Amino acid sequence: MTHPSNPAQLIDRFGRTVDYLRISITDRCDFRCVYCMAEEMTFLPRAHVLTLEEIYILAKAFAELGVKKIRVTGGEPLVRKGALGLLGNIGRIESLNELVITTNGSQLDTTAMALKEAGVKRINISL
Repeated sequence: MTHPSNPAQLIDRFGRTVDYLRISITDRCDFRCVYCMAEEMTFLPRAHVLTLEEIYILAKAFAELGVKKIRVTGGEPLVRKGALGLLGNIGRIESLNELVITTNGSQLDTTAMALKEAGVKRINISL
């Protein structure tokens, strides 16, 4: 639903402006925590996972509809090949105020600077 005064703005069923989007870019993870990855869990077939280009197109479309903050998550988003490039592309969306990532932190020693350069403003570490 959009608001009549601004047709390019998302409004939820309670009349609130939607300005935040959470995108899970993978169901894969380099840990096997019981909380989100039970023993019997199976991964999605690759054909059922959006490409990085499709994810970027969605992020840009939602930004055009008034989304100001995007949180990228997973699984562990940093194990997805090309994740840093995707974050850089999303980080360059002009109307976006904040790019956030939720991670288990396992890759931060090698990716922290690249995340900053990509435009990530905050990192949420899930324990």
